[in-house]
Amino acid sequence: MPELPDILTYCDALSERIAGQRLEAVRLRMPFLLRTVDPPLSTAHGGTVAAIERIGKRIAIGLESDLWLVIHLMIAGRLHWKPRGAPITSKINLASFDFPSGSLLFTEAGSKRRASLYVVSGRAGLAQFDRGGMDVFTGSLAEFAERLRSENHTIKRSLTDPRLFDGIGNAYSDEILHAAKLSPLILTKRMTDEEIDRLFQATRATLTLWIERFRTDRAGKFPEKVTAFRPEMAVHGKFRQPCPVCGTPVQRIRYADNETNYCARCQTGGRLLADRALSRLLKDDWPRSIDELD
Repeated sequence: MPELPDILTYCDALSERIAGQRLEAVRLRMPFLLRTVDPPLSTAHGGTVAAIERIGKRIAIGLESDLWLVIHLMIAGRLHWKPRGAPITSKINLASFDFPSGSLLFTEAGSKRRASLYVVSGRAGLAQFDRGGMDVFTGSLAEFAERLRSENHTIKRSLTDPRLFDGIGNAYSDEILHAAKLSPLILTKRMTDEEIDRLFQATRATLTLWIERFRTDRAGKFPEKVTAFRPEMAVHGKFRQPCPVCGTPVQRIRYADNETNYCARCQTGGRLLADRALSRLLKDDWPRSIDELD
């Protein structure tokens, strides 16, 4: 799922292309995409784009009429900039937003249809999408610590909880925890002040690094390769590949449709964290440390 750095990159690219532009029409190929009926989508046609904002992992396009088009890409949704009036016949095409300068194509790969489009009125309508998570760039260390300790969960779960922190998901939480040299399974109420400070600094530094990297790589172009798996990442999606810091093979914990990646040497003192499926299967044969695994 595109997270804070990806969504900001989309917003930057959209601002360059559609700010002040007239929305000529929205062509829906998949009606299920639209999750609201009032105001009707047709009322947005002809409106001029006045604002483009990020709300968590959503993109909000504001029109001068005080209507907002709220896009949630979910896991497989992506945006593409195409010539004006580009066809939307492909089965992955959901909708097209047509402007005089080009068309914004909304796609979703795979068979599961999770992406969504909402049309809402005013700031009051936008408020329903704000989950209340703290913006780590504007919040203080004290606020960060308070959020972490407000519930007793693993750091990984707390970092990715949109009610606690804004815009962080599975991919960047792995990178943040690696940078902070912290186990993803530490319980937040057991964290020391020093560990929380380290996590706070690593969160800001990691997100800043990727935001700046995307802006440099994009160089004014529209971001067409938005993915949660990037070769420059330290641990996310790097199972069995060497940690860039110590060279130890990256490990993983699988759960549901997600997995957590970590370096046992850098983050857990060499201890292997139990994988719910594999460790139950192996039982007494499950290695307890990275040295046993070697």
